[in-house]
Amino acid sequence: MMHRRSALAALAAAALPLRAQPARPLRVVASFSLLADMAREVAGDAAQVHSLVGPNADAHVFEPTPADARRLAQADLVIVNGLHFEGWIERLIRSSGYRGTVVVATNGITPRRLGAEVDPHAWQSLVHAQRYVENIRAALAAAAPAQAEAIGARARAYGAQLAALDARARAAFDAIPRAQRRVVSTHDAFGYLGEAYGIAFIAPRRWSTASEASAADVAAVIRELRRNKAQALFVENISEPRSIERIAQETGARIGGTLYSDALALPGKGPDTYLKLMAHNIDAILAALQRKPS
Repeated sequence: MMHRRSALAALAAAALPLRAQPARPLRVVASFSLLADMAREVAGDAAQVHSLVGPNADAHVFEPTPADARRLAQADLVIVNGLHFEGWIERLIRSSGYRGTVVVATNGITPRRLGAEVDPHAWQSLVHAQRYVENIRAALAAAAPAQAEAIGARARAYGAQLAALDARARAAFDAIPRAQRRVVSTHDAFGYLGEAYGIAFIAPRRWSTASEASAADVAAVIRELRRNKAQALFVENISEPRSIERIAQETGARIGGTLYSDALALPGKGPDTYLKLMAHNIDAILAALQRKPS
């Protein structure tokens, strides 16, 4: 009798609809920390996001390891900046054997150009950042269609935050005379920010940090500052400060702090999200430009 009851119970259990097992989060690999943060904001718990180039690290000179190739091989989605920012990424993808989707976050953005060269730092425009978010949203929604609605809602909320910060920045910079909006940074990473808010950025190095600023490049910046004064000098979190320190000594200009160009700060040690990074940079530049010359 007991055996018959057990058999009936087993049959009844088998007749019940099976409860769907939750799908595992997507494995997403982003090339550097800013992209990884954007992807986390949009994906929420739909994805586990790993950044190849971590906080305070320079993607221009990054050297991938075998562990990075293994991580890439296991990914469901790979997100890159494009515009030749990650000169190492194509080799890494080939060596890893990854065959999945590669999301180019700058798709649809018209880059700044100098001859045949393009400026890859498009995330320094909050308007362009909204295109990054849309490209990431579309890829995540395609990879996890069951969560597309939630992913879309997070993307819209995040985009609204970016748009609000952009509006605040435009109003604040518009209150400063354009001739006064001159900033010196370590390398030319802020051109899109400059275009957005009418700021002239001057730097001893071009778009890459792969080589040191030459003495001639530093001297050219010093001459430029002597002709056209700039109150705002900044070091960067990914670059050595020597060239800026020399410029400050030669011109008497004051270093106004640190700008975050190509990488987030370490968690809890500064602007550790993209939104915080942009707010920090905007507020630091505004404070330096609004300060009365010494």
